[in-house]
Amino acid sequence: MKAISSGWLALGLALAAESAHAGMRTVHFYGYAYELASARYLYTEVHEQHLDGDRWLGGTIRYFAPDGAMLGAKTLDFSADRFVPLYRLELPREHYEEAITAIAPGRIEIEKSRDGKRKTASVERVPALSADSGFNSYLLAHFDELLRGRTLPFVFAVAGQLDSYRFRARKIADLMFDGQPAVRLRVEPDSMLRMFVDPLTITYGIDTRHLLEYRGVSNIHDPASGSAYNVRIVYPPDPPPDAPKNLPPLQ
Repeated sequence: MKAISSGWLALGLALAAESAHAGMRTVHFYGYAYELASARYLYTEVHEQHLDGDRWLGGTIRYFAPDGAMLGAKTLDFSADRFVPLYRLELPREHYEEAITAIAPGRIEIEKSRDGKRKTASVERVPALSADSGFNSYLLAHFDELLRGRTLPFVFAVAGQLDSYRFRARKIADLMFDGQPAVRLRVEPDSMLRMFVDPLTITYGIDTRHLLEYRGVSNIHDPASGSAYNVRIVYPPDPPPDAPKNLPPLQ
């Protein structure tokens, strides 16, 4: 199987836990992305998140090649919906953009542009709808149910496809990850699309509810093939030994 295209279910997931915190704060952290098949270091994610208590308000994700060149950036705004952000992803090297541009009571407006050719669509704003990084908040809002073994259905709006699709998430393993108890989730289409679309696997710390590892399709493309990378992204507190020595600044 293979991923359909950029933006199918490539996520900038949140490290911040949906746990009890008070007041406004900003957190910064890195994600370290490797090619899944070869373990070759691909790029660094630089995250800035604005939080109010345990509510993710918005922020940015920037993407950098190992040589420090900036590959792209994403802005996020969750003021209208906890699980569906207004966002824009820009990948200048790929001449590509995608976005959710408006959120109304019954619809969301989405767009994508490649090589200057812009396309738009409206997607119904149904119950259990999430989009882009809001998917992470949706999983964490139902984390206890997932831990108990419930299969969690949801609808995912995909700007890169100008459409929305039925998905499901479920626990596939309890494990130890970097010395802490963790749970691994599998995310896949809740339809026959799962015959054609690779699943994601996502690992969270059980006690912290922090994202520890993401395996699946990337936002970033292989320039040689034009296809989205399949990646393993980790979020440790300290850089892995093979991470670039001069990481981009967090601020």
